[in-house]
Amino acid sequence: MSPGRIAASILFCLALAGSPGLAGPGLAGPGLAGPGEAGAGQAACDQKTALGVERVVEIDTKDGPRFGHVQYKEIDFLEPGEVVLTFDDGPSPQTTPAVLEALASHCTKATFFMVGRMAVASPELVRKIDSLGHTVGSHTWSHKNLARQSASNAEREVELGLSAITAALGKPIAPFFRFPYLSDPRGVIRSLEQRDLAIMSIDVDSYDWRARTQQKMHANVLSQLEARGKGIILFHDIQRVTASSIKALLDELKRRKYKVVHLVPKSTAATVASYDEMAGKLLAKSQLAAAQKPLTTRSMVWPIAAGGDPPDATVTRPETQASRLPEKAEKQEGSSGATPKRQSQSRTERAASARPAPRPRPEPTLLDLMFGPAN
Repeated sequence: MSPGRIAASILFCLALAGSPGLAGPGLAGPGLAGPGEAGAGQAACDQKTALGVERVVEIDTKDGPRFGHVQYKEIDFLEPGEVVLTFDDGPSPQTTPAVLEALASHCTKATFFMVGRMAVASPELVRKIDSLGHTVGSHTWSHKNLARQSASNAEREVELGLSAITAALGKPIAPFFRFPYLSDPRGVIRSLEQRDLAIMSIDVDSYDWRARTQQKMHANVLSQLEARGKGIILFHDIQRVTASSIKALLDELKRRKYKVVHLVPKSTAATVASYDEMAGKLLAKSQLAAAQKPLTTRSMVWPIAAGGDPPDATVTRPETQASRLPEKAEKQEGSSGATPKRQSQSRTERAASARPAPRPRPEPTLLDLMFGPAN
């Protein structure tokens, strides 16, 4: 066995050691838990009252397929009455456990799009979410609007987020990515396509971040579902209204005969060595994962663990979903004459020379990356 494989095995064993109950209900596959699977965070469920999991859908993330009809219309894999439960911005020790309890009470599964700095702050909660059988995806390092970032800052947000969540979990995460604010600049989409990361938008927005009451949040979800008939639902597990009322909403979804689809990846997310090293240092700084060593400084792509029931369906990127690779510039260059091109460059040069030179920005410290700049 190569040294790299040995290191990978050691890290995976450390993750297992730090995740009690990892071999429990979360690995039992789709459907409802049996009597022997009831335990901490996982109640025995009655098929008459619990949602369970209707189908498990495997996502082939090759070439970065895009999901969610709010932004991307090409892929439609849900049947009428089916929903996907997704939670953004966590994990938070104050609110996420209540969400997990609600999901466990219905023996159902969700996808958690985590923020890297939140994952580093609560690695034990990241591991618990995974151990209960939920899917762990990425929502950047610190939830910045990528459309307002430079190319290098956007790359750091994406890559450090992936590495940080991977470090907190102790093993690779799903190659599922959701843009903060659903703000999806073309340059970042191209990068995600090249990295084989699926982009997960939404169909239904709970607006829980601005809903003051349980009734309002429920009405937001149910009215949109009634209009669409199905969809990927967005919640935020850091919102108190969601933590306090998600159980009642799941009860209502069951009463209205909606079915839950659980998304799982065909492969895992690769990480970049330099960001792995940075994430390892950030995790060590948090002092919340003393038994877990930082990741090695090499890039890694590990296979998904074998076992479990096969998925009910696999979704791949269709040919009808056009790539966002840069073709526009080449077409313009081929169709335009030399004179307009020179004129455009001249105007650009004049505009650039009229602007003052940008002031150099210092590299952020580890504390800046974890908690943001001081001012």
